[in-house]
Amino acid sequence: MNYFSFYKGGKALYCLFFIGFILSFSSSSARNSNRSFSFIFQQHQVQGVITDGNAPLPGVTISVRGRADVNSITDYTGHYSISAGINDTLAVSFIGFKTKLIPVAGRVKVDIDLQYDTTTLQEVRVNAGYYSVKESERTGSIARITSKDIENQPVTNVLATMQGRMAGVSITQTTGVPGGGFDIKIRGQNSLRSGANSPLYIIDGVPYASDPIGSGITNLTFPTLSSPLNSINPNFIESIEVLKDADATSIYGSRGSNGVVLITTKKGKVGKTKFTLTSSTGGGTVTKFMDLMSTSQYLAMRKQAFKNDGLTEYSPWDYDVNGTWDQNRYTDWQKELLGRTAQITDLQGTLSGGSENTQFMLSGSYHSQSTVFPGTFMYKKGGSQFNLNHASDNRKFRLNFSAGVTLQNNDQPSFDFSYDARSLAPNAPRLYNPDGSLNWENSTWTNPLGNLNTEFESKTNDLTAGTAVSYEIIPELIVKANLGYTNLNNSETRIVPSTIYDPAYEVSSERSAIFLNDVKRDSWIAEPQINWKKELGTSTIDILAGATFQSQRSTRLQQSGTGFTSNSLIYDLAAAKVTKVLLSDETLYKYQAFFARVNYKYKQCYILNLTARRDGSSRFGPGKQFANFGAAGLAWLFSNESFFMQNKWLSFGKIRTSYGTTGNDQIGDYQFLDTYSNTGILYNGIPGLAPSRLFNADFGWETNKKLEAALELGFFGDRIFTTVAWYQNRSSNQLAGVPLPGSTGFTSYQANLDAVVQNSGLEFTLRTVNFKGHGFTWTTNLNLTFAENKLLKFPGLESSAYNQQYRIGEPLNIKLLYSFKGVDPQTGLYTFEDLNGDGAVTFPEDRQVAVNLNPQYYGGLQNQFSYKGITLDFLFQFIKQKNRTYPMGTAGMMANQQQRKTDSWSAPGDNAAYQMFSTGYDFPAVMATYSYNESTASVTDASFIRLKNISISYDLPLDLKQTQCRVILQGQNLLTFTKYVDGDPEFTSYGFLPPLKILTAGIQLTF
Repeated sequence: MNYFSFYKGGKALYCLFFIGFILSFSSSSARNSNRSFSFIFQQHQVQGVITDGNAPLPGVTISVRGRADVNSITDYTGHYSISAGINDTLAVSFIGFKTKLIPVAGRVKVDIDLQYDTTTLQEVRVNAGYYSVKESERTGSIARITSKDIENQPVTNVLATMQGRMAGVSITQTTGVPGGGFDIKIRGQNSLRSGANSPLYIIDGVPYASDPIGSGITNLTFPTLSSPLNSINPNFIESIEVLKDADATSIYGSRGSNGVVLITTKKGKVGKTKFTLTSSTGGGTVTKFMDLMSTSQYLAMRKQAFKNDGLTEYSPWDYDVNGTWDQNRYTDWQKELLGRTAQITDLQGTLSGGSENTQFMLSGSYHSQSTVFPGTFMYKKGGSQFNLNHASDNRKFRLNFSAGVTLQNNDQPSFDFSYDARSLAPNAPRLYNPDGSLNWENSTWTNPLGNLNTEFESKTNDLTAGTAVSYEIIPELIVKANLGYTNLNNSETRIVPSTIYDPAYEVSSERSAIFLNDVKRDSWIAEPQINWKKELGTSTIDILAGATFQSQRSTRLQQSGTGFTSNSLIYDLAAAKVTKVLLSDETLYKYQAFFARVNYKYKQCYILNLTARRDGSSRFGPGKQFANFGAAGLAWLFSNESFFMQNKWLSFGKIRTSYGTTGNDQIGDYQFLDTYSNTGILYNGIPGLAPSRLFNADFGWETNKKLEAALELGFFGDRIFTTVAWYQNRSSNQLAGVPLPGSTGFTSYQANLDAVVQNSGLEFTLRTVNFKGHGFTWTTNLNLTFAENKLLKFPGLESSAYNQQYRIGEPLNIKLLYSFKGVDPQTGLYTFEDLNGDGAVTFPEDRQVAVNLNPQYYGGLQNQFSYKGITLDFLFQFIKQKNRTYPMGTAGMMANQQQRKTDSWSAPGDNAAYQMFSTGYDFPAVMATYSYNESTASVTDASFIRLKNISISYDLPLDLKQTQCRVILQGQNLLTFTKYVDGDPEFTSYGFLPPLKILTAGIQLTF
């Protein structure tokens, strides 16, 4: 284990030097030197307590009006102290309260009561990408969470922080293995291609590639490839905005078809230099195990299977029942292979502060997490984030620079132990011999821990940097430039040494192998912009125009090596007897666009927002590279009308609607070209080339037309605020593979299909301030989404290669299944409906029942309670859905089964839920099991209500003015209420680890 020492290697000296440099930013400005000495001598300390009328308010900012360099912040008791002149005025501000100006008037003690600002929500500025807009004035659909929601969650991926918190945003965790992936859909699946539905990610104005990293050759632990967003530390994030409708997304053109996720990192604030240190530790366990058979139930099943098959003797290899293995042994393999506690450690440090002109923030973090598997596998992640804001004295010139770097090292077994944990016989031998070596029980079984020797390691280095520079030429005209750069390097290694096999087989290192995958991806972006804003009497016009120039280069190299003289050389590819280059390519993606936005407001009641973008992408052929996209958004703030101004109960009312188009070019590079690949076969010593893709000159853009209408209402000073939105998106000109006859030498070619996919739904959000006063606050947030996905049009579907995948009028995420009728009481076999009436149940004729696997509705309910220094926050996530049960193969073979299958047929006349057991000799029984797993019987209610997140914090009442201490307890996936019978209902991928239940405790110091 490596231990970090702050003092070794001169680190302390470097840190002190850096801190000294940063502190210089918050020093008094030289421009104040002309103040007279007489004025200085009039300064005195003003102290007091700031409350909301009932309880003290910590974190309130107090400054001397006209002197930005003099400020203070209240401590946890609401107490402040500031140096001020006898004639100065104090400016007191705090989010959620009205700013107050208090004359000092020679006093030394000034207590202040702040009033709650009921219009705070309406005044919050929301990040809309190229511009920001007041919450009350936005015409588009934008969901938002802030650092207050994000910091409450003990997670490592930014997508995990959004689960259950945003209407119209469906996120599923694909594995409980650290460093795994997430699946996100914003208002449904638009494209027929499953890999073309990712949103656009923007980090501080810099696009971040959403393409999964890794390779299926090296990575066998994850059901999907690793998410690149693992490189973003959630604790560095200030807010996340999700743009959903056409008005919000069309300014991003083709990149906004599937929605846009805007990530804004934390920035420094005006004030004294502040250091925050957070440390936490905890553990994670599997949320729910399957109910499997005990040893007695399992052996009874096996013996009945032999009887059903007419077998009177056990074969020599039936070790579980022929007496070779202990008939009384019982091992809960789920607890044995998946039952450990993943140890989690987090350390975060932040240094921030600055003057009125310049603010900075420097953050660092370290995270480590072991796994629930046997062994000493570990996921480690460390990173830092730096942000610098600067404005000139006249505020005409502004600069923002942000940069973040993250290093990841993920060491995991090459194979997920989940399959063995659920299928091993409960009386299988013990794992270890008395001497600590692996037990192979005289070669009667394959010890699952043999796979501990086959390891998967992924190392990722990620850099994101961005700069925004603006200058105000005249009061209404601002020019701006966004510059960004990203660099990602991922290296994966999987080894398969001969030591995974039973030593009795004498497998030598000649059978050992290594697989390597290296990915490098770097991109740059430049976006010049100009913004003009003018007030014309009762009207305001705001015009934005700009351009985007982006380039991304990606390289991949996949190699393998087999045959080593020793396993100690397995990581040395040059020591392999046979080496192969499995894949080597380099792609260049270029993108450019011109965009414009015109926003017009009349009397603060009527708002028109027009956006347009012309995109160019290198992924399409000549004549198809450019396309136009645009949208219009309208809003009527009827609560600002004169006839509503005297209304006492309705504080806010708005009707908004939008319509527009976006596009999609997520098809990969060079798909329209006729390309050639290296065959690896030598001819006269020269490697040959073979055609790999056909040219398609008509290869063009997918188009998504979006329509939305929404109503927003606030009651009683916005203490009750609700939004109801209806949307309909239609994606056409689908990019997909069109099948070709085998005689052409190709199975398909990429083309646009005349298919239309529709997503429609209803979104509902509600925020209430249930109670506020006497030091106690209770707020509630609810979001609910009803979503429907449907394939409206697909000419020639019946004769295409997709005829057993899609159905007109049905969702894309369907499964065509047999119609299950039950168990025949006479034969004991599963029976299915003969849909075409030909006297036999055959595929595909009778496997035609379409079952929708999309959620019917989903959402979340969040409550937050705060009383003085105690805060309790919890979120319940809920989903109404169907899903597949876990397939276990034919019951009666040498593999464990769900406990419920003890209710099986054993004799003619039995009415049982499950068919007869079979050892595999009864072919009709084996085929019936296969059909059962592909029938409506395999689909069950997988709805759930889950305590997704809970956070309890307590500000310790320390008698220190400049130091605050907070104790934090956080949990994730703690409780799940579901009817689903086969483990965790969120993700049921066959043979992979489900999400974990996590509980952590930590402490935060601020001084």
